[in-house]
Amino acid sequence: MGIKRTARWRVSLLLIGAIPLLCGFIQQNKFAALKKWENFNFATQLVKADELQRLSLNELKLLRGIVFGKHGRVFRENDIQDYLYSRDWYKPDENFTNAVLNDEERKNIDVIREVESQKHKQVEPGDLRFYKDRVITPEMLGKHSLAELHIMKAEIEAIHGKRFDEEPSLQTYFEERYWYASSEKYNPTTLTEIERKNIATIAAATKSQRNLKLASGDMVSFQNRLLTDDVLKGLSLHELRLLRNEIYALRGRQFKTFWIADYFYSQSWYNPLPSSGEPQLSEIEKKNIAIIVAYENRLHDEVSSKPITRDLLEGMFLEDAAKLRNEIYARHGKVFTNKWLQKYFASFSWYKANPKFSESLLTAIEKKNIVTIKEYESQAVSAQAAIEG
Repeated sequence: MGIKRTARWRVSLLLIGAIPLLCGFIQQNKFAALKKWENFNFATQLVKADELQRLSLNELKLLRGIVFGKHGRVFRENDIQDYLYSRDWYKPDENFTNAVLNDEERKNIDVIREVESQKHKQVEPGDLRFYKDRVITPEMLGKHSLAELHIMKAEIEAIHGKRFDEEPSLQTYFEERYWYASSEKYNPTTLTEIERKNIATIAAATKSQRNLKLASGDMVSFQNRLLTDDVLKGLSLHELRLLRNEIYALRGRQFKTFWIADYFYSQSWYNPLPSSGEPQLSEIEKKNIAIIVAYENRLHDEVSSKPITRDLLEGMFLEDAAKLRNEIYARHGKVFTNKWLQKYFASFSWYKANPKFSESLLTAIEKKNIVTIKEYESQAVSAQAAIEG
């Protein structure tokens, strides 16, 4: 019995010792299809799409990582970054920018991304450049998080150079895309009819997923009928302000507030009046503005006077929740070091900067609500949480 036990023990040791070798073999075999591409000169040679058809989606993603990785890009996607760290040639560079890519490399990434888009079972963030002339159906769109839908809708406009200064985090996201070139003269009329249909399909999916009855662009349907609180339920304060101003925008009002002006000038339906005077509103439109203002005021009063409920926060992006939290401070005159945030709150008539602001000015309920919102932010989805590329 002793000899048999010793033999089994030795075999066990041999098997344990073989595990690292086996893992190494599996790792090498796992990336075998990419070996030839590690030695490919993407800066001077053009990849052919038919050469990539046999690669899996994961291999295509890693191949994309190779092109960027040759310049040291550090990815937030763990599987790409782990793969790059396993390569002897990879030298991470925290200062990487897309500016180091030459035209040939950009063309190669385009080829890789287009093959990826063809292999996706549903349309994914990053694919919209390949759907400029293809109608996306709800079935093709599939299931996505709210953040992904937000990115995808904006991506259609970003292809044409739209800036998203009203959403700094979204602007940062697109500035990290190798294909993005912002334009100070973005014109929404350059969107094709198909692109507008695709935006509408994504917007409808977002509205359905958030259980909203009203969304941006819907106010045209309320020019002759009254809003109700039930219709406004679930909208953030930021969204409510845009909808309130959409009533004016439909009548051609010119806006002085920077972020509101930027937003409406990017809408294909917006046709500003030649003068800066106030447009004529119908009685129903005036009442709808009053209904939205009353709803906004009630939401704000609840933030300062009642404990915030999960229902109020549910569905908000991280960025929207952060705006709501900072508004509690702004109502007491806090001066923000973030320039965009300071400019945003300074655009409201109620904001009065208080250089002597301190948290002692906050009520017990406000402090509790700030904690609640922060807890939500720690789990909230960011508008930037989408695919790398």
